[in-house]
Amino acid sequence: MATTTTNAYRQLIGGEWRDGSAGTYEIVNPATEEVVAEAPEASADDVRAASAAAAEAFPAWSRTDPRERAALLEAAGKRLAERTPELIPLVIAEAGATSSVGSLMQIPVAISRFDRYARGAMTDLTRGLPPQPIGATPLAAGALMGGVVNRVPVGVVACISPYNFPTTNMVGKIAPALAVGCTVVMKPAPQDPLCVIELAKILDEVGFPPGVVNIVTGAKPEVGAVLVDDDNVDMVSFTGSTSVGIKIMEAGARTMKRQLQELGGKGACVVTEDADIDKAVTGIASVWAFHSGQICTAPTRVIVHRSRYDELVGKLAEAAKALKVGDPLDAETVVGPVISGIQRDRILGHIADGVAEGAELVVDGRDPGMDKGYYVGPTLLAGCNNGMSPVREEIFGPVVVVVPFDDEDEAIDIANDSDYGLLSYVYCEDGARGYELAKRIRSGTVGINTVQRHHEVPFGGFKLSGVGRDGGDWGLEAYTELQSVIWPA
Repeated sequence: MATTTTNAYRQLIGGEWRDGSAGTYEIVNPATEEVVAEAPEASADDVRAASAAAAEAFPAWSRTDPRERAALLEAAGKRLAERTPELIPLVIAEAGATSSVGSLMQIPVAISRFDRYARGAMTDLTRGLPPQPIGATPLAAGALMGGVVNRVPVGVVACISPYNFPTTNMVGKIAPALAVGCTVVMKPAPQDPLCVIELAKILDEVGFPPGVVNIVTGAKPEVGAVLVDDDNVDMVSFTGSTSVGIKIMEAGARTMKRQLQELGGKGACVVTEDADIDKAVTGIASVWAFHSGQICTAPTRVIVHRSRYDELVGKLAEAAKALKVGDPLDAETVVGPVISGIQRDRILGHIADGVAEGAELVVDGRDPGMDKGYYVGPTLLAGCNNGMSPVREEIFGPVVVVVPFDDEDEAIDIANDSDYGLLSYVYCEDGARGYELAKRIRSGTVGINTVQRHHEVPFGGFKLSGVGRDGGDWGLEAYTELQSVIWPA
């Protein structure tokens, strides 16, 4: 992909496109290590101007007819669909996504989320209450009280997205927020903000009023820190690492900001003695085959009954060695690069730690033979236990760890002995037993014999995997406050 000009990417603040007051920084293609473009570097003043613009626009936008909000969201989805052919190569270049992941997940899912929440804008979340008899008090005689519970927009939302699915994840935040009447300040991940800037252009083009949608970008951590701390921001919607999420929670406590956080995951995948091993292998291999393992919901921590251990490890090894590592633009490539040299080195460090702690390196992907780019091939660590660091830490790369178990209670203990609880899995041919096992796992979602998502269920995590839920109508409710209105009936 040709390098774009410095002036191609700007920030949207209060309806105006502005350069970054702190200059620009380079966006690097993870596959080639070449510069794709330069993105704006926001200053603290840029961030404060964006949040102030969102606060100024909020009263009018929150009172806008839901049909108008729905029409704008629908128009944004249609315009994004029209621009898909040019945006997919861009997201491949900046995020390192393979052609299959780019064409299936990076833009099309964002379009579907616009469509979903265009319909959601028309959803009535009000809940009427039946008359309630109230006894006499020293201040008032007894009476019947009527009431209604409204869902009112929370206000200005700081939407901070991760690098793995920049556009899809950002639309998952802004679409429900805008649908219920919030205004937003978008802050994409520093590694790949270009498609999100293009998304802001689309929202501006289709007619969202000035200040309703804003975007600031930057490589420096101060950009996000200033945004999270700003008094104009009522809520932070963040997807990313647990360590950053904790900092956001601490900063938001000063002004009691509402929080929606989807953080790290270390997906437990319990494989019972009666499991269909081929089905389990297909699901587990998604760690390697889906965006190079850069997904917090992946089944990275396999907990398998000892009677099926050798069979599972052997078939996983066969599957890993069959996956082609290479250029994301090559249609035959299954495993592309990870996002950066820093992330590659972090993954390699986790693999080295596992070997040093006694894990068996069944498949070694540390040197996949690429001349350029930030590549790690499919890697399989077997013979692991819960005391090993690659078993406990989210690696966010193409690494699977395997832990054996002897009985059902031990499997559940191993699964729950984790700081994380985002999305876990059970492979078990007895459906009733699989369901009972799933209920015992402390995880926001548990998939039985599948790694597919259901996008209408509430999604979020237990423990250090986050707070709050989005998805379906829960995604609308996440960006509202409950307001009770009562009166004498």
